[in-house]
Amino acid sequence: MATRYSPTIRRRRLSAELLRLRQAAGMTSEEAARASELSKTAYSNIENGFRQRPKLPEIRAILRAFEVPPGQEHDEILNLCRQSLERGWWSRYRDVLAARYVGFEQEAATISTWEPVVIPGLLQVPQYMELLAEAALLRPEEARRSADARMTRQHILDEDPPELWAIFDETALLRLEDDHPDVLREQARHLLELGERPSITIQMTPARRLNSGSGGPFVVLDFPDAVDPSIVYLETDTDGLYLEEPDEVARYRTLMKHLVVTALRPGETADRLRQMIE
Repeated sequence: MATRYSPTIRRRRLSAELLRLRQAAGMTSEEAARASELSKTAYSNIENGFRQRPKLPEIRAILRAFEVPPGQEHDEILNLCRQSLERGWWSRYRDVLAARYVGFEQEAATISTWEPVVIPGLLQVPQYMELLAEAALLRPEEARRSADARMTRQHILDEDPPELWAIFDETALLRLEDDHPDVLREQARHLLELGERPSITIQMTPARRLNSGSGGPFVVLDFPDAVDPSIVYLETDTDGLYLEEPDEVARYRTLMKHLVVTALRPGETADRLRQMIE
């Protein structure tokens, strides 16, 4: 199970704690903003998590407004704020990386991912990353930074790793067959090696078979602490969409279960990867 902590998760938890305290105090957002001498926008952004770096004086003012006395709860909330002010390594790559998503990924205990077009980022080899950068028309500097960021992301698989269940469509490799056979073999070998790790399960969906994942890629993230609700991440051209409502998360869990059943089993996937190498 992952033991890393992420400022992104701490900001999210801080927002949840402030919402809980406001509701316990029986106050509206407007009343809370007025009592803490903040603008309605500033208070709303802090409680909703839109303020990326909430300030300690703001949080202290909010706690006074909610009449939270000095003590353990008061100190724990201020500590959440301090931790949320730290910067993760991914903040250096905001120009080429969905930094908020990586902040969530760093603390996940379980990562379940479906990719219908490409190999999941945590499983890619550098040669494959280069081809994706070329296809995306990235400038050389952007391509280098993107590869550096992805390789750094992959470190979470090496020490105290999360449970990773990755499913992707076979066409992600078959597209390489004609023009980039060496990259295909290198990527397939890497997948075989990763699939032998106890924390990683890899499955492929057959190229000629329809499946329930036609709606697009998604990731379900579960966290080690029960106070942190699970998240579904839907990648977009910008940062992406984050779904947290229980019914939304449940829908994507069901999709993942269907994909697990319709995909080649892990052993069959390994056999197919060996065929591609040969």
